[in-house]
Amino acid sequence: MDCIFCKIINGDIPSTKVYEDEWVYAFKDINPMAPVHILVIPKEHICCANAVNAENSHYVARIFEAIPKIAADAGLENGYRIISNCGPDADQTVLHLHFHILGGKKLYSQLV
Repeated sequence: MDCIFCKIINGDIPSTKVYEDEWVYAFKDINPMAPVHILVIPKEHICCANAVNAENSHYVARIFEAIPKIAADAGLENGYRIISNCGPDADQTVLHLHFHILGGKKLYSQLV
């Protein structure tokens, strides 16, 4: 498989890891859109939200159990945003389910 996130999980591509457990891997985004920008991914390759099903949804549950720990460790006590893009119209550039944690400043709602 030629998935960049799978290669990061396997250690083939370096990353700045901030969290890891049996199901979840989290690392700093290399092109941050906020002072804190962390990507949280399942260790199982799931292409996007459309591919979440009864067999793999426990990965999403584990991610959302880990996110508060990751945010707290990153010092996001005033809040943060969680974003997941799904498909080309949403600008999903890596076809591996992932969640962006953004914070470290006041984030304003902006729909385009």
